[in-house]
Amino acid sequence: MGLRPARCYKKTERPFTRQSRRKPKKGYVKGVPSPKIKKFEVGDPKKSFDTTLYLVSNETAQIRHNALESVRVTLHKRLEKDVGKEAYFAKILIYPHHVLRENLLATGAGADRFQTGMRKAYGKNVSSAAQVKAGQKLVEVRVAKAKEGKARTILKAVSSKFSAKCVIAA
Repeated sequence: MGLRPARCYKKTERPFTRQSRRKPKKGYVKGVPSPKIKKFEVGDPKKSFDTTLYLVSNETAQIRHNALESVRVTLHKRLEKDVGKEAYFAKILIYPHHVLRENLLATGAGADRFQTGMRKAYGKNVSSAAQVKAGQKLVEVRVAKAKEGKARTILKAVSSKFSAKCVIAA
């Protein structure tokens, strides 16, 4: 089965992270899947740039780890092609701490005989997401003043990969 659409996880709930509040003796959430995004910075971090642009969330939402990786890859490819190699620096500013759970339902012939439905529907850990508040910075891009227009168009294209509506701030 493929991934559920992002709209299933868009609403924020109480953060479900590594520490368990329900069973203090357990200590940690079992079987947390590792996030797809491993690298948060692309470009040249040591170089000095004139302009800093931010992608800012307009609404409260959850952004899954595969969306963050998709944003990083697209940013890197487009900035390298349009702005030039080592002529930029980009950084993903959020981390997927929140663990997403899914109540898997059995399908097929005879599934109703052994399935409990929504009874004890705690769910299994399937993914992780970053919980984002309205006004929070998601992505930072640093470029030269001459390349600011191109960086803005790239950030506009990248913002469609997030489940939250975003604006570009300087």
